[in-house]
Amino acid sequence: MASTTIHVLLLLLMPPLLLGVINKTKAFFGGRVGPPLLQLYYDILKLMRKGIVLSDTTTWIFIAGPIITLAAVVAAGLLVPFGQIQAPITFTGDLILFAYLFGLARFLTTTAALDTGSSFEGMGAAREVTFACFSEPAVFFAFLVLAKVSGSLTLSDMLRASVDASVMGSAPLILIAIGLFVVLLAENCRIPVDDPNTHLELTMIHEVMVLDHSGPLLGVILYTASLKLFVLGAVLLHVLTPSYLSTDWLDWPLFVAGMLGLAVAVGIVESVMARLQMRHVPYLLVFALISCGFGFLLLIR
Repeated sequence: MASTTIHVLLLLLMPPLLLGVINKTKAFFGGRVGPPLLQLYYDILKLMRKGIVLSDTTTWIFIAGPIITLAAVVAAGLLVPFGQIQAPITFTGDLILFAYLFGLARFLTTTAALDTGSSFEGMGAAREVTFACFSEPAVFFAFLVLAKVSGSLTLSDMLRASVDASVMGSAPLILIAIGLFVVLLAENCRIPVDDPNTHLELTMIHEVMVLDHSGPLLGVILYTASLKLFVLGAVLLHVLTPSYLSTDWLDWPLFVAGMLGLAVAVGIVESVMARLQMRHVPYLLVFALISCGFGFLLLIR
């Protein structure tokens, strides 16, 4: 019960801190002070106190989209173990539910964007679903590798079993770690795929879909984006650092430190790389797909 409570508290409270760490890291590399670590918490609270402006062309889908998306990502977070502690919800085949919860979140986000009737947001929705054609198969190939290594179709067992991976399994794990890191950047609109801090028509993917949202709905969207980064980061962390100790009280601090380290790594990548031209983004995602696919082929050869 205590582990479940800590899991839920970390899932609900820690995600905005990761974006604060990323921004602080980018500010450090840029020689700036940067915004406070807790800036996103302040922004979300401020948005929650504001009113909502709705276009006459929108329907209930425009309001329901961000709320159901938040529920889907929270549910996905309850399927992923943090550290070596088992996830609160676990059953055989839960990896399929995990993938489709993110698919449901993507569907509702793009549907809410299309509901505005704006061709600009429709452009972002088209880009979002197009790039998902590459990132989703990459995730499934990564899950196939983890399922083969662990001999289980339960997400908790798959992610925790990477601790016991043999030398033969090391190369596939490295390949899927590279692929998952690229997917993490793409799915969370981070550089070099997208930049959440700019609003340039030629380069926007995720941000363009939420331009019409305001007030609490925009706050929900910002919070959901940080949750998505946190959940996908937790999956990647299991592949990158499968060496947690088996002591409960030490697992949680190690997990938190690992997530903060991952946020610093994302900040470093964004500081040393430029955003790719839109026509080059599919090449990067194809690279992630091939990397995860080769990881699976190496394991079954």
